[in-house]
Amino acid sequence: MTTPPATLIVVDDDPEIRELLADYLGRHGYRALVAEDAAALSALLDHATPDLVILDLMLPGDDGFAICRRLRRHSEVPIIMLTASADETDRILGLELGADDYLGKPFNPRELLARIKAVLRRFHSQAAVASPDQARLVAFGGWQLDRVTRELIDAEGTRSALSGADFKLLQAFLDHAEEVLSRDRLFELSRGRPSPPLDRSIDVHVCRLRQRLGEDSQQAPLIRTVRGAGYVLASRVDVIA
Repeated sequence: MTTPPATLIVVDDDPEIRELLADYLGRHGYRALVAEDAAALSALLDHATPDLVILDLMLPGDDGFAICRRLRRHSEVPIIMLTASADETDRILGLELGADDYLGKPFNPRELLARIKAVLRRFHSQAAVASPDQARLVAFGGWQLDRVTRELIDAEGTRSALSGADFKLLQAFLDHAEEVLSRDRLFELSRGRPSPPLDRSIDVHVCRLRQRLGEDSQQAPLIRTVRGAGYVLASRVDVIA
């Protein structure tokens, strides 16, 4: 049986970009649908289930941040965010809201295609990890992680959902517990591609993940900084179920 092509939705208010990407992605074996804003995307989602969404940050009405936040309330569909902004804060916020990758405008369609393939590979790999015959719950340092629902569970059993970026970074630490990981290695493990030159966004993400783990300066952190080398998860990891 022939595998149907992956369905991609391109959300961009520029008709030339929509047409260019729909044509380019179609020629590379994808089913490409387009939407100019949040309302058009919502209409598409009523009858289409995308494998990945390519989402422009600057849109009329609800911007890419609002759309990303809304999608993440009920879906784990991979999201690649497009942004013309040079502000690193925008890119970090997009990842914190659950985007899987970002690409600055203007961009080479070949690079976007490569990122689509990488994100889809990573998504399917994570889905395989979360299959019933694999460990769903792991424990570390007084916490548990549910790898199916992507929720942290504290000592009292309270659950809290992780963003896509937080989950992938924590998963990288858990897979390499008690191993010193450089910033470049963490970037590659959590995002599926090499780190850009001089990029320090991993530091911001580690800081945010520490906050999610309730760490402060008065306690020995689970995620420790190794000067000149990177970071290490200073805890063993045990399989629960």
